Amino acid sequence: MTSSPEDDHPKPKQRPIIRLVIFIIAHSFLFCVACTVAGVLALLLLPVLAKKTYVSENALMPGSASPMISDQDVSGATRFINELNSLTLKSPTAGIEIPRLIALHMANLGGEVSYHKFQNQPNKFHPLHFFTSPDAEANIGNSSCESYATNTVGIIRAPRGDGKESIVLVTPYNPVNLSQNEALSLGIAYSAFSLLTQVSWLAKDIIWLTADSRFGQYNSVAAWLRDYHTPSFGGVGKLHADSCHGNNGVHESKLDMIIETEVSDTFRRAGTMAAALVIKVANTGEESGQDSLNIYAEASNGQMPNLDLINIVSYLAIHGQGLHVKLEKLKSLLDSKWLKFIGELFESVGKIARSLNPQWKFGIPANEYVEGSATLVSSLYNQALGVPTGSHGAFRDYQVDAITMEISPKLSRNTKGRQTEFLFRGGRYTCASL
Repeated sequence: MTSSPEDDHPKPKQRPIIRLVIFIIAHSFLFCVACTVAGVLALLLLPVLAKKTYVSENALMPGSASPMISDQDVSGATRFINELNSLTLKSPTAGIEIPRLIALHMANLGGEVSYHKFQNQPNKFHPLHFFTSPDAEANIGNSSCESYATNTVGIIRAPRGDGKESIVLVTPYNPVNLSQNEALSLGIAYSAFSLLTQVSWLAKDIIWLTADSRFGQYNSVAAWLRDYHTPSFGGVGKLHADSCHGNNGVHESKLDMIIETEVSDTFRRAGTMAAALVIKVANTGEESGQDSLNIYAEASNGQMPNLDLINIVSYLAIHGQGLHVKLEKLKSLLDSKWLKFIGELFESVGKIARSLNPQWKFGIPANEYVEGSATLVSSLYNQALGVPTGSHGAFRDYQVDAITMEISPKLSRNTKGRQTEFLFRGGRYTCASL
């Protein structure tokens, strides 16, 4: 019996990667279980292995500069807040007069001021508008006064910059129903804006956006960003109180004539946005020993800003202004017995590891582990939902790093002195973060 030539040549061996894929497919169930267990263990170990606040980019040098907020800046912010409060109480046209007052103060400080008028966009899907967007300016002209709002924008041109980069400071407020907390946030931004108009070391343009949030904080910022990145032709026009209200003599004042000459009727732009900070003052009813800061960073579709931005803001708050930094936590996990048991287990393992070798730094106290896990789960939950946790989410849609800094003031009986101290601290912190 003779053999064929094909039998004389052995069959070629399969490549190792092919054999590995075949092995994994054959044992897919075991691999799925192993990967799931490994993922759960990694999440449980993350609060233990996570590093403290650090900045990976040394060139940023947080805290190296000391913002010199003066008494004049704070006193001007105090007068600004008082004018806002009095206007809210007396004027029936506060929805128009407050943006005009903000524009006047921006112009007096030396900023380039312009209005941004936008229409409320309903959150409804329309198949005919899927590939095109409606003409916002045309809609504004044919709509009633109740269907649009007005952002006020002030720009500081950097003396040492080339106009190619900018940083945005956002203060949301509702001019129709202005709260004391919103007035305080506007006052903090005013004090920082007042200082930055006087310094000569700015290398980036500063944009102060007072966002009219009567239709939502996110919508006002998103509308301004949409027009900022879209070419526009023509101006948005001036704000006239008589266009929406009767002639009551309020709009025929010296204030109107000054605004007419100081505010531009064109959409003003600065350089490419490098970062954005949203300043808010929380409404706290609890007595606390110190001012605290809440940081919100989650944007749409789970997007997050550069970690250095969060860490710099946290570092400056703790070491610069003595604020107590708080991150959003899933409060139901703080009382979890099984999570506390795991924390105690890791704490015990850490003590054993340090007894064997003092250089082994493993394990954290059980209470810190529980708080870290609650913070981690809260962030994962917000990212999984894909819904922004604030108006900073509108910037991430344009790949701009942005966060919301919500300052919670401590309560005090000395209201006037406490407000001055709060404006000093908030202004210094805002300038340092910018």
